[in-house]
Amino acid sequence: MKTPSRIIPVMDVTEGAGVTVHRTIGTPALRHYDPFMLLDHISSENPDEYIAGFPSHPHRGFNTFTYMIDGDMEHKDSMGNTGNLGPGGAQWMKAASGIIHSEMPKQENGLMEGLQLWINLPADNKMDAPEYQEYKSASFPVVETSDYRVKVIIGHFRGAISPIEDKVTNVSYIDVMVEPEKQFNHALSSSNNSFLYLFQGSGQVNDQSVSRNTLITLGTSQTSTVFVAGEQGARFVLISGKPINESIVQYGPFVMNTRDEIDEAMRDFQSNHFVRERAWVNRS
Repeated sequence: MKTPSRIIPVMDVTEGAGVTVHRTIGTPALRHYDPFMLLDHISSENPDEYIAGFPSHPHRGFNTFTYMIDGDMEHKDSMGNTGNLGPGGAQWMKAASGIIHSEMPKQENGLMEGLQLWINLPADNKMDAPEYQEYKSASFPVVETSDYRVKVIIGHFRGAISPIEDKVTNVSYIDVMVEPEKQFNHALSSSNNSFLYLFQGSGQVNDQSVSRNTLITLGTSQTSTVFVAGEQGARFVLISGKPINESIVQYGPFVMNTRDEIDEAMRDFQSNHFVRERAWVNRS
């Protein structure tokens, strides 16, 4: 069935140790967008609003993908893995069978801005061994024209290939900056669920007006995206993924297929048997 586009407003939600995030996927307006479970945007120049960060918490059954736009975020997990995401850096964390980790700002002042996307895993992969893919800004290729600049975060774009591989859900993720009143066109797979999240400027997506901090789902009735930037230009992420089409039972940071699996995750966490296998890090 062909699905139309929808504009999803941002909802401010308090997470971690009191940090306000701007959420679109994962709200009453859009609970899930298969395979995507959540999209959070953090953006503040006031350290009082972000310095408390996101202390230790568990995940099971899905991937988290964190893309830092500005600022520095330190990552630690219960297995002793550590890392730092600086401006333009990104981390693919396959939580799968279980990770307990923290994400804490390392800076004391200045702009902190980033996006975190939760990507579901199929039932066959939910209890895989956890792993990381973590890369600095310079590792991601850039395609630039007189009208736009595209940074390839996951997948590929016009011959440029990201170092991050997603062999399970085939997600693509690009960061696009469009010059004032210029145009960007990109073809999409009609079998995917795709969306655009605008976090700077304004413009029109397939003739629909969008402003800053707005998500627009790109319905399967459309096979291409045409974005025309406003007078101040625009910057957005364009993300696409293949639906898994399985039942979803979510309880906070656990995303499984059945209630029994959620209960098992709770028992494992409460009995300190949550982390079953060490996560290994692939970074550059």
